Amino acid sequence: MRRYLAPAALALGLLALSPLALAPVTAQNAAAQRPGQPDPARVTAGTYTIDGNHTQAVFAYDHLGFTSNAGIISGFTGSLVLDPRAPETSKLTVDIPIATLQTGIPKFQEHLASADFFDFAKFPTAKFVATGIKVDGTTADITGDLTLHGVTKSITLDAKFVGAGMSMQKKETVGFAATGVIKRSDFGLGKYAPMVSDEVELKIVAAFEK
Repeated sequence: MRRYLAPAALALGLLALSPLALAPVTAQNAAAQRPGQPDPARVTAGTYTIDGNHTQAVFAYDHLGFTSNAGIISGFTGSLVLDPRAPETSKLTVDIPIATLQTGIPKFQEHLASADFFDFAKFPTAKFVATGIKVDGTTADITGDLTLHGVTKSITLDAKFVGAGMSMQKKETVGFAATGVIKRSDFGLGKYAPMVSDEVELKIVAAFEK
């Protein structure tokens, strides 16, 4: 019996040491080595500027009930005045270069740039200014004025803290993610609604550094 059990025990031992079995440990080690960590204690007070290379907004909408299409906006600029001891007093201002919008479909992108929709020639940028922040642990509801297509409306974003630490460029950095929903028609962009959904979902990732 022992001669049969020995190979089985050896096989189980090798399986335990296989890359598949070690994957969770390896993933944990990799996460621990990243400069940014999900520890609010790492956040320091001060004025941060947006890291435009690592801040993006993805928008998604329903197209005729067949598909959910999306686009992406990048190149954000702005500032965040942050006090981790009183995060609800933070001041956030973001300039959004709408004209950087990308869909991967050239003809559609040209249509969005036209006067039918965003009218990039007249309104190349949008702006968000926070007017109120309600904090709950590492999450927050951020209410602010969004000026888009020449119209200003109040919107609320659901935000969460992602991580903080010293970046590879030796800058103190803090990262957040946020989601929200806006109505195109609120900003004079309601063409083809409801065939193309009036509601647009937003997913935002934002890094700030100082």
